[in-house]
Amino acid sequence: MPKIRANSIELYYEDNGPADAPVILLVMGLGAQMIAWPDEFIQGLVGEGFRVIHYDNRDVGLSQRMEGAPAPHLIWTMVKARLGLPLSVAYTLDDMAADGIGLLDALGIEKAHVVGASMGGMIAQLMAANHADRLLSMTSIMSSSGARGLPGARPDIQRRFMVKRPPDASREEAVAFGAELVRAFSFPDPARADDAHAELVGKAFDRGYYPVGTRRQLLAIIADGSRVERLKTIKVPTLVVHGGADPLVPKEGSKDIARHIPGARLEIIDEMAHDLPPSQVGRMVELIAGHAASV
Repeated sequence: MPKIRANSIELYYEDNGPADAPVILLVMGLGAQMIAWPDEFIQGLVGEGFRVIHYDNRDVGLSQRMEGAPAPHLIWTMVKARLGLPLSVAYTLDDMAADGIGLLDALGIEKAHVVGASMGGMIAQLMAANHADRLLSMTSIMSSSGARGLPGARPDIQRRFMVKRPPDASREEAVAFGAELVRAFSFPDPARADDAHAELVGKAFDRGYYPVGTRRQLLAIIADGSRVERLKTIKVPTLVVHGGADPLVPKEGSKDIARHIPGARLEIIDEMAHDLPPSQVGRMVELIAGHAASV
């Protein structure tokens, strides 16, 4: 089992492609495991001449669970954040960014192209801001600057995310809930199999069902607030990609990222929501490989 000590915790990772090729480090989003990266996407990047490393963030999948760490009530934490009151969270997005850099350290990799999706995009932004000397380039996918005033998720999806999932849910219950949630914010791609969402959620359940970890990650996002001033300091070559039909994190979030990072390139894909639709995998590979190769 490929686990490694990084930033003082255990991270599960997988490594694809030639050992001497330029490295692309993939960072997944809120509550999602590394298996959410489509195999076709990873192999597409390998085929473009890259070594691709992806991993489970802390508190999800097969990486270390922060057992016993605080996970306060979401609503109360959001209220405190809006009022500017001190927040008690188990860890921060800066800590999660340091995890990714720690993984590169543990693998003896000096520099990498970093690609993050959703919360992973936020983590990638902080890697670029806090660890610029370790990044060759940065790609932020379907993410946000965290600035106040940006449009939020569609109300029905917000309500779904606020539901506290029982830690002892049966596999059937967890898969049904998760598949319906993912379907709600994904693009209705005819190239996607009808059972694809349920299959992915089922695999994630079997690898490690741990809803409190997702809550702690969401608390870290809330605590991080706006990254606008930090984005302005980023000098790493940046590509920003977003789905035009995203109902969870509207495209204005990525427009704001690109607005504040000097020289950032913005790509809006109309046939994409808060997912990586099968029909767009080739285009995503082309965009990311092209961006990395141009550095």
